[in-house]
Amino acid sequence: MIDLRVSIDIDRPAAEIWRIVADFGQDPRWRAGVTTMAPDPPGLVVPGTTTDETMRFAGRGFYISGLVTSVVPGREFLWQGTSGIDVEGGRSVVPLDDGRCQVTMWFRLRLPGLLRLRAPILERMLRRRLQQNVRRLGDLVVTTDA
Repeated sequence: MIDLRVSIDIDRPAAEIWRIVADFGQDPRWRAGVTTMAPDPPGLVVPGTTTDETMRFAGRGFYISGLVTSVVPGREFLWQGTSGIDVEGGRSVVPLDDGRCQVTMWFRLRLPGLLRLRAPILERMLRRRLQQNVRRLGDLVVTTDA
């Protein structure tokens, strides 16, 4: 099993950042490798939102369907994969002082069969990707009008 969690402080108000991280339709703007992301319903997540995602990682294409299982509006949501990859995770936005916030993203991935033998290598690659994505989110919202 691979269990990853990454946080970043962003120099923008939590409500502004929530509008990006809680809208899966925005993911291709800041998540490397995500080629399509189709949330239903579109817009901010609600319990029961489903996703269809295609992405590239380590030279391979992946298709993942997901389901949002819980939402604390403006603060946090949890999701789980429903087909493609056995994965679950979440995103949170916590207000800090001076109009800043902390964004945390996490996921837990269960590897099947012989892929478990490659877990240490995959974990390093996934950690790097997750860190890059969270930094890209920070760069996106600081340099553009989110």
